Amino acid sequence: MIYLDNLATTQPDPRVLAAAEPYYREMFGNPHSADHYMGWQAGKAVDTARAHVATLIGAEPREIVFTSGATEANNLAIKGAARFAGLCGPRRIVTLATEHKCVLETVRDLGAEGFEPVILPVRPDGLADLDALEAALRIPTLLVSIMAANNETGVLQDISAIASLANRAGALFHTDMAQAAGKIPIDVTASGIHLASLSAHKLYGPKGIGALYVRRRPRVRLKPLFSGGGQERGLRSGTIPTPLAAGFGEACRLASLELAQEAARAALLRDRLILRLQSRIPALVQTIATPPQLPGALSLRFPHAGAMDLIAACAKNLCISAGSACTSAEIAPSHVLTAMGLSAEQASRTLRLGIGRFTSAVDIDQAADLLADAHQRLAHLRHAETPA
Repeated sequence: MIYLDNLATTQPDPRVLAAAEPYYREMFGNPHSADHYMGWQAGKAVDTARAHVATLIGAEPREIVFTSGATEANNLAIKGAARFAGLCGPRRIVTLATEHKCVLETVRDLGAEGFEPVILPVRPDGLADLDALEAALRIPTLLVSIMAANNETGVLQDISAIASLANRAGALFHTDMAQAAGKIPIDVTASGIHLASLSAHKLYGPKGIGALYVRRRPRVRLKPLFSGGGQERGLRSGTIPTPLAAGFGEACRLASLELAQEAARAALLRDRLILRLQSRIPALVQTIATPPQLPGALSLRFPHAGAMDLIAACAKNLCISAGSACTSAEIAPSHVLTAMGLSAEQASRTLRLGIGRFTSAVDIDQAADLLADAHQRLAHLRHAETPA
């Protein structure tokens, strides 16, 4: 089985599993138990993990709040900032039409609480229109939320430029960096980011844990989503799962060490896959044909076969997807692709592929041949079924 769905999730690195395993067995104490050795050991592991997460994105350890994943982190950032501010100041919350559904739905939900959701269109290349964003920010704005790397196309936004616009307008800036963290260099402090969401399972860590970066200087204030024992500086109550935190920290440590070489390798494999496919399917179209994009991300539109048909034809040998795994149950076309100007029919012929740490050149060649062969069979079948 060849796995090319690394934008949906990644295989946990064996080194990550080794780092997490002791905290399931002999060091199983509660990290918040401050009265005995087992608790101290677990607490130390959580502190170490927090430091590794912070280092990956250029933050301080105390600016990292552990969550269950990026969806919770996005909700905490956006709802938390809005509800803390209340309705006495700016109510406008600005985002893009191509954001992850958990961001779009969170922003829309706040409309029912008296806030003003503003969902801006994107350019045909998937990038934010900075002139349109600047115009939107002429009206007092509470928060701007724009993801660093798109989870379907891999397009990279100019986060520093967007953060600068938000800062000049006096708005908070939040970015969902679940896809970007560990794959491209990130410095939240230098970029002027106030809030940033991460997910461990997107960078070869365990599922079930993520983090929210909350800037301290100037301090960003949030209202918690739920009440409890006051863990994570009162922002996210609940017992931190030590094994998951240890795995997350190790995943971030490895990403910090290996980011440059992994990015270069993924880009080479991506180019190899495109060339091999285009040699068999000349009319193949890349959704994002030029940088900036994630090194291992590909969105491809096939000329004579639907994405779901291709997925079914290759299902026994190849793991690929038609779009975000978080909305895969929907029948509607990808909101990301249609926001970029593709028709529903064009979107239905578009596949998402993600190259990862454990993808080999042999995998790439075999995947290209599987897809090309399947496309040829489906094209012939479609032609045979077309009335003369």
